[in-house]
Amino acid sequence: MKIAIHQPNFFPYPGFFHKLINVDTLVLLDDVQFEFDLTNRNKIISKNNDWIRISIPTNKSDKFYPINKVEINNEINWKEKNWKLILDSYYDSPFFYIYKEYLENLFSKDWKFLFDINYDTLLKTLNWLDLKIDIVRSSTLNIAGSGTERLVNICKILDSTEYVSGIGGKKYLDENLFSSNNIKLSFQNYSPITYTPHNSKQFIKNLSILDLLMNMGPKSLEQMKNIRTFLY
Repeated sequence: MKIAIHQPNFFPYPGFFHKLINVDTLVLLDDVQFEFDLTNRNKIISKNNDWIRISIPTNKSDKFYPINKVEINNEINWKEKNWKLILDSYYDSPFFYIYKEYLENLFSKDWKFLFDINYDTLLKTLNWLDLKIDIVRSSTLNIAGSGTERLVNICKILDSTEYVSGIGGKKYLDENLFSSNNIKLSFQNYSPITYTPHNSKQFIKNLSILDLLMNMGPKSLEQMKNIRTFLY
């Protein structure tokens, strides 16, 4: 069984989902320390043909909390702002009508925890892509260790025979620890998906998955599968 292990991000970029095409199970690291980065923000195209951030503000006191305990700062009007940014950027995109209802409802709901909205959007995106994969939360596994040791322990408890990492993992993973535990370590060498943006806007790589969906709609998964995958 192949697995990927990743923090729960807010509408991740297509490369995240491209990795999931090549695994059986995704483990969400929901009990590791929160870092202010892609976990609570991402990029979309702007109406001025540049990129702009959509983000979820968090309570500053939660900076060192595990991700599943981080609360959203609802004193900031982030829901209306994000919805307006998405609306301004994609209202005229060819597939906006498919995603409009969910996104509008998403930013109308009351959300307390960052993980909850990230998990909800992940499940919905997988549904949009028709990408079927098992999801396990690391907080349910009672895993010890840190760094590579923690990843190996997750693989062992799930009886995984192969761990698929992003190419950046070559800089910090202890490859010998995987091999000594009879776990194959593979690296995803991802090349950004290219497509023609709607309304003649310039293509900007590695935006949120929302940009691909708005432009390619139901063909988004097919578009990702067409990219040659290097696992080594």
